[in-house]
Amino acid sequence: MAERGSAAQRSLSRISDWADAHLSLLRSLSAGMAVAGVLVLARSLRVTTKFTRALDIPKEFVEKNVKLRGKLRHITEEGLEVEHIPISIPFLASFQRKWQSKGLLRVRLAGVELAPSGVAWLQQELKPNQIIWFQLLGREDVALECLVLVNKGRFLSMCLNEEILSQGLGRTVRIEGLHHESHLYWKLHKRLLRAEFKALKKRKGIWKAESYSESIQDRMSNNKLVQTLKRFVSWLRSS
Repeated sequence: MAERGSAAQRSLSRISDWADAHLSLLRSLSAGMAVAGVLVLARSLRVTTKFTRALDIPKEFVEKNVKLRGKLRHITEEGLEVEHIPISIPFLASFQRKWQSKGLLRVRLAGVELAPSGVAWLQQELKPNQIIWFQLLGREDVALECLVLVNKGRFLSMCLNEEILSQGLGRTVRIEGLHHESHLYWKLHKRLLRAEFKALKKRKGIWKAESYSESIQDRMSNNKLVQTLKRFVSWLRSS
């Protein structure tokens, strides 16, 4: 029995000595396994994926209104062209860049119809390669309908959708991609209407030469439902 006990002790001693001698190797293996686990989790969640097309973005991201970060590349009549910046893992950033493909996302200001003056304002206000945040609200063909935010100082941010409307540089339209009966749709639509009303009240931008009553009449005359009712009344009179 004593011999067996001493043999077991010798075995444990040898294992302990080997572990002490190869401690750095064991730590490296543990770190490697941890990194591999983080990579697998990140890739499964697609948080480290660089999106270069609207259709590449998972449906769940759009439905959950995920907020993404990007670098502004171009400003067009329809909105912005943005290079998506995925979440990077510090010690693997250089490898991530090698895996990433190239391409730009077309980002539209949701709920806003830009006037030509609005495009000019964006070109003047935003800087090349400026970092922006865009919250996904919907996806239409190859474009994303988003709320676009830019930092204004250390703790402040500005919503471009609201700012464009409050400056009278565009009109409110339907927010494509969101269900019109949803709470989020009406919450955002009210925000945009309030911003537009500020410009109407102060006669700013496109509302300078147009009174509030005239703008309401113009909206009513261009409303699809009103146009349909007018056609129906004309049909009744002619029959």
